[in-house]
This record gives sequence, structure tokens and C-alpha cells, in this order.
Amino acid sequence: MSDLITAELVSLDADLGADKHAAIRSLAALVAGAGRSDNVDQLIADAFAREETSATGLPGGIAIPHCRTTGVSEPTLAFARLQPEVDFGAKDGPADLAFLIAAPAGGDATHLQLLTKLARALVKPAFTDSLRDAETADEVVSLVMAVLEPAPAAAPAAAAAAPTSPTTATSTEKPPAHAARRSLVAVTACPTGIAHTYMAAEALEAAALRAGVDIHVETQGSAGSTPLAPATIAAADAAIFAVDVGVRDRARFAGKPLVSSGVKRPIDDADSMIAEALRYADEPNPPRVEGDASAAGAGEGGGGGETWGGRTRRVLMTGVSYMIPFVAAGGLLIALSFLLGGYEIVGPYGDIAVNNTLFDLPDTKALGLEHALFGSGLMAYIGALFFIIGKTAFMLFIPALAGYIAYAIADRPGIAPGFVMGGLAVNLFGVQSSGDSPTALPATGFLGAIVGGVLAGVIAHWITQRKVPSWARGLMPVLVIPLVTSIVAGMLMIVVFGKPISWLMTQLNDGLNSMSGSSAVLLGVILGLMMAFDMGGPINKVAYSFAAAGVGSAASLASDAPQLKIMAAVMLAGMVPPIALALATVVRPQLFTPAERENGKAGWLLGASFITEGAIPFAAADPLRVIPAIMLGSAVTGGLSQALDVGVRAPHGGIFVLFAVSNVLGYLIALAAGVLVGAVGVVALKSIGRTAADVDVATV
Repeated sequence: MSDLITAELVSLDADLGADKHAAIRSLAALVAGAGRSDNVDQLIADAFAREETSATGLPGGIAIPHCRTTGVSEPTLAFARLQPEVDFGAKDGPADLAFLIAAPAGGDATHLQLLTKLARALVKPAFTDSLRDAETADEVVSLVMAVLEPAPAAAPAAAAAAPTSPTTATSTEKPPAHAARRSLVAVTACPTGIAHTYMAAEALEAAALRAGVDIHVETQGSAGSTPLAPATIAAADAAIFAVDVGVRDRARFAGKPLVSSGVKRPIDDADSMIAEALRYADEPNPPRVEGDASAAGAGEGGGGGETWGGRTRRVLMTGVSYMIPFVAAGGLLIALSFLLGGYEIVGPYGDIAVNNTLFDLPDTKALGLEHALFGSGLMAYIGALFFIIGKTAFMLFIPALAGYIAYAIADRPGIAPGFVMGGLAVNLFGVQSSGDSPTALPATGFLGAIVGGVLAGVIAHWITQRKVPSWARGLMPVLVIPLVTSIVAGMLMIVVFGKPISWLMTQLNDGLNSMSGSSAVLLGVILGLMMAFDMGGPINKVAYSFAAAGVGSAASLASDAPQLKIMAAVMLAGMVPPIALALATVVRPQLFTPAERENGKAGWLLGASFITEGAIPFAAADPLRVIPAIMLGSAVTGGLSQALDVGVRAPHGGIFVLFAVSNVLGYLIALAAGVLVGAVGVVALKSIGRTAADVDVATV
């Protein structure tokens, strides 16, 4: 394989731009210039997306923008010593050293282990000081490669830093006489699993060494992980979870006093985390990992340090993030089925799937499929199969929402009962009374999924905290918890909550069906504002989930159904921000930095594809001017979409699903109007208080 870093990938004392987005683009250009990327735009987009998850600035003037991406085919490091320094979000100020770490989406463990060695080295002052003192690019390459591929004499140190094995920090100094030898266990994990996971582990190990305690760290990263031995966990006085994602097999740590935080905290403040863990170990009633506890009682909640607001956001966003793939895949398949088989496919799709094959195609005229593509039996047959697959995916998205809400609360024991509650929310197997006029069990929809998921999660979490005999522990996660939780939560959903939530959903649907004129336009305006406010954040996702839930039942609805109009308003409003900003960079380029103008080029396609996040770099750089302007544009588009009776049957795809749009002209008019308003707003706000000197700086 190629070296991870070469002289071509090093830039010393370079001006890479005024902000982190410009610096990342310049580092990506280094990668492309060295022939290591055949899709630099994808590399930049993935790095930006990771940057929005959490800042990559670290204490000590270091930045590590990183991502897993299809933009590179082999692991690559690009390094820059920055002049001037660039703010990457570290608490102690801007960075003068920046590594862009790019790992291929399917990178093997050997490559990723090398990247994690670098991540661990970056928390060591001796290494970063050497980088600052280096006089040539070749010297930087030698320093980095010495860390990645140390000489045999350094093998013990390398072994100590192996990223896939738990590590014990054993002090070589004699601990204070008053301090008894203690032991801690820790888990570190970040969304990408390349850098922060291992830097947090290294920081905790160094802090434990200074405190004179043993620590065993399980790094749940991209390079794989070796689970801590049960005996090691059992002997530990307390646990530390420094994670931005869920802990795998969390139940292994049940009952341990727990310090919980994001993955960046130990990088900034590992010493206080070690001290906090030791203090919790001595307290009679500290926060504990949910499950059987050896001490009497357990603290409130499963993780110390997480606020109720943060926990609520995490729980709901976990459910929505796992739900969206079901919605997107199912919705696009249904839209494609309409393209191939016509809207009439919702009638005979079952007959076609059962009675026809590729060698015995359906008769489109006999089945009344007047709008089948080219009048083709093959297209009708494929369309019928697409409809079945897509509808199946849609039937699962509400159970997935409930299941993963429960998972976010109770970890793995919550998944099964959560899915059961989601199945009840959609009346998955059509429970109804007998007779000539059967009545179905109340379906509670996505509101029921949220309530049911929370119920299942809370009940499962409560059960895991109960102390049980040792012989019963093996039965708890696979039998007792799913069974008891499903019974209790299911009874509550059917007997207590089912009818009230069903009534609320009926009122909501009736309200949507009755919306016309100004009330529908107002709804479109509100949804537009929500889509643009945080561009992919929680408020944006609430609006999107509301619309997608309506599309789930819209396959057989008329083209003017309010659910389809809501989906159109949400999709169009979400397309406006990136396109409006792209247009603004063309109309008044002098108001934008070179990096922003580059972002504008990508904004055209991102917006057209309904990827609202394409506006984030602009909003992050100038939120007070950009966000109000794009909210105004999206509000105009949402309102116009409703006023023009635009509908869309696909929950994603932007302009690439025009075949699923009713009133295509209105669709384009609403989009164009919002883009123009948003672009004018951005230009106007950026021009206010703008001096000639500001314009000169922006054009540099």
C-alpha cells in the first residue's frame, strides 16, 4: 500500500484560509493534488458532515478534521502548519497544527489501526512540539511515520498504544502512601471511530498514570475492539463512558458507578474524570450503569452528567435517525413503482405478484394499468414488485421509530419490546372485530410510536436495575425483560393510551383534510421555517418526520391529498437554503470568501437533491445574516407550495423525483420563488454595514 503521508501531503506555515471550512478544503486539495482522491468534493462533504457532529479542535493548538469517505480509496493523512491559526472549536483557542485524516469507507482494520496510532500520539506534547519545530516536509513525514511504524526498540511503547486492546495504565512512580491501588474501566467511542475514540483513551490512560490507578480502556472504534474481560470489569471500582454513540453491550458494566460524558471531555479534562470516577466509587449512592447493582440502591438515570434535555434530544434523534432509512428507501420505491406501473398499480399489485412472472407478464389493458410506462407488461410487473417492497419498508418505519427510541433509553433489552409497541401503533396485522362492519384496533401512528417507545424503554430500563439471583441473570436480557416489558407496555398502550392517542391522530388527520386556503398556506410557512432553522438538526427532523409519516399512508390517496401537499412543502423548503446561497455567491461573489464560493458550487447539487445540510458552512460562518434570510426563503416556498396545491409521493429525492410530483409547474415556481427571496435576503443582510475593506478581504 502507499504511505499514509508523503511530502506532497504536507504544507508548512501555510495560509489555508480564515476559517475551518476553508482550511479543510485546502487540505483536501492537497490530497487531490497528491493523486490520493478521485472525488475531492465527496471528501470535503464528508469532512464537513463530521465537523458538524462535533468540533475537531483539541487543546494545545491541534485540529484533526477527519472522516470515513468514498472520496479516497486508501487511508491518507494531510498535514498543515497553519499561519495564521484557524479556529476549529477548541476551548483554548485556534489551532496551528492540522491533520486531515481520511479513511476509505471500507477501510480494513490494519489501515485504521495506523490512523489510531496517530490519534493517540497527538495528545503527547513531545510529538506536537516536534511537528512545530520541523523545518521541511520530509522531516514531518519522518516524525509521523516513526509514530505509525516505530522501530523495534520502541515496540513496548507501541504495544501499550495498541488501539484494539484494553490498556492498563500502571504508574512507574510509587503512589502516595495514603492512596490504595484502585482500578477503573472505560469505554470510548465517537461517530466516526477514527480519532477522538483513541485520543480520549490515551488521555484517560495518561491521567490514570498520574493518579496512580489502573485503567483498562475498551476503544469501540473503526479499527475494531477487544471487549474487556468479565473479570476485569468485575474488579473495577467504577466505569467511565466517554462516548458520542451507544456503548456496545452496555449491560456488561451493570451496577458500576458511572461517569458519563461525550468523547471530547477526557481530551480536555481527563484528570477530573478520573477523580470523579474515584469519588463515585466511594459514594454510597452514585450514578450507576443500569442493571444489577452490588450496592444497595442506584442513582437516578443511567449516566452521570447527562441533562434531561440532552437525554430527551438523544432519545428522539436516535429513533428518528434509525427510522429515516426505512422512509427514504420505502418512499422512493413506491414512487418508482408509480413511474413504472402508473398510479393504478395500487389496485392489482397483489394479483400481479402472485399470478405473473418475468416469463408470464401481466396484461396492462386487462388490469386497467393505463399509465404503465410504455404500456409495458414488464414495467408493470417490476412496478408491482417495487410497490410491495416499498410498502413493506414503510410498514416497518413506525416500529423502527419506537424500537430505537426504546433502545436509546434501555440499550439492547429495549429493542424487542419497542418494536412490539411500534407494531401496535400501526396495528401491524390488522386486528379488528368480526361482523359486517368490523372495527379495527385503534392505530396510534407516529405519536403512538413515540409514546410506546418511551414506555418500553423506561420499563425495560427499570427492570434492568432490579437485583436478581445469579442463576436468573442470563435469562433477564433474552426472556424476562422483553416478556415483562412487552406485557406491561403493551397493556398500557392498548387499554390506557390507545384510544386517546388514536382520537388525537384522527383530529390531526381531520384537521389536515380540512385545511384549505390561508390555513394550509400558514402550515406551509411554519414547516418552511422549521426546515431552514437548523438545516438537518432536531427541528428540521421534526418537520420532516411529520411529513414522512403522512406519506406512509399516502400510496392510495388522491394526488390532492393534504399529506402529499405537506411532503411537497417540506421537501421544497429543504431544497431552498443551499440553492439560495449558491445563487447568492454567483450574484454577489465579493460578499463571500473563496471557500464560501467553492461551497456555493456544491450547493446547487446538494439543494437539488434535498440535502439541506449544504447550507451549514455558510450559516456556521455568518449565522445572524444567513439563517434569517434562508428561513424567509423557505417560508415563502412552503407557503407557495401549499397555495399552488403541489403534492409529492416520494419522501426524498428533490428534483430527481419530478415523476412523483403533481403540479410540476407549481413545484418549480415555489422553489424558484423561495430561492430568489432567500438569495436576495442573504445579499441584502450581508451588504448591511459592509465596508469596502470587508469586501476586499472577502475577495482575497
